[in-house]
Amino acid sequence: MMKLPPLSLYVHIPWCVQKCPYCDFNSHALKGGVPEQAYIARLLDDLRADRSWAQDRPIVSIFIGGGTPSLLSPQAVATLLNGIKTELQLTADCEITLEANPGTFEQERFAGFLQAGVNRLSIGIQSLDEAQLQRLGRIHNPQQALAAAAHARQLPLRSFNLDLMHGLPQQSIAQAMADLDGVIALNPPHISWYQLTIEPNTSFASRPPRLPEDDVLAEISEQGHRKLLAAGYENYEVSAYAKPGHQSRHNRNYWQFGDYLGIGCGAHSKITLIDEARILRCEKIKHPQGYLDLTRPLRYRTWEVDAAELPFEFFMNLLRLAEPITKSLFTERTGLPLAVAEQALAPALHKGLITSSATEWQTTPLGRRFLNSILDEMV
Repeated sequence: MMKLPPLSLYVHIPWCVQKCPYCDFNSHALKGGVPEQAYIARLLDDLRADRSWAQDRPIVSIFIGGGTPSLLSPQAVATLLNGIKTELQLTADCEITLEANPGTFEQERFAGFLQAGVNRLSIGIQSLDEAQLQRLGRIHNPQQALAAAAHARQLPLRSFNLDLMHGLPQQSIAQAMADLDGVIALNPPHISWYQLTIEPNTSFASRPPRLPEDDVLAEISEQGHRKLLAAGYENYEVSAYAKPGHQSRHNRNYWQFGDYLGIGCGAHSKITLIDEARILRCEKIKHPQGYLDLTRPLRYRTWEVDAAELPFEFFMNLLRLAEPITKSLFTERTGLPLAVAEQALAPALHKGLITSSATEWQTTPLGRRFLNSILDEMV
């Protein structure tokens, strides 16, 4: 029987100081100051328009992403969060994350975000190597990255995350491990450690850098994984490592096929309409100029997820997690009978990529290495 899943809220801030060559997110180089007052008013209009989709559920997590949300003033973040609390109920332990870049804030701004209601920061360090930061188009230097992590640790935050990339242009195994060692030494509660990929419609796609060979990438991944485990981090998701008690609640809700409201330029929502036993997706107007136009509707498009697509969408998310998948969750989140899932997974089971018990599915070590192969069998 289909059940309403937990509900999160994503807020998109679309501006950056400059566009990084690897970035395919909906971000725009800032020309002049951030139009804070107008944009936050529009965000709250957006939220009010979608409020009925909450269906009386409290918000379990809020993620303010971008772009570079730390370009907002603490006062603007406070106005935003106060407005959200006016429109929706938050759980008492709601996780509220704000993405920040080391080159765009200082200790006073950190403290201001905390006072505004943020209780978790996600800091985009990406590398501790000066030359790599320049290749990646980052506007901070290693010293600012280290200082940002130190500032985060000094504050009474619930948690904070450091983003670190590997497989960077011309990066050796030793260089990748030096980056990782430097971040581990900062002892963050959570590390997002992920491989650089060249995405379409980016500067790197039009002018590809020379990336490490596949065997080097594989060795970086294996050595780094062992380092993180030895340092006390749990690899609970493909590229996410956390100390005990510090897994990202917001991302876990995505990966467990939970619901989320998305407000802001280009933001996406995934909503279960329990009375109608169907799942909707919604995308908002992408460009800031259009989003701020009061004469235009904020929803760019809304569509129902076809039942035939639900097994793929469910497993595309759930298979990223290291933990077993409870079989009953499939029916609760999709409304489909368990037999549909069993049929979709049959090829992966046959190839030894997944194991199945009476109550759970679990990816094997081989399956963890070839997650895309499992999904390809469902298309």
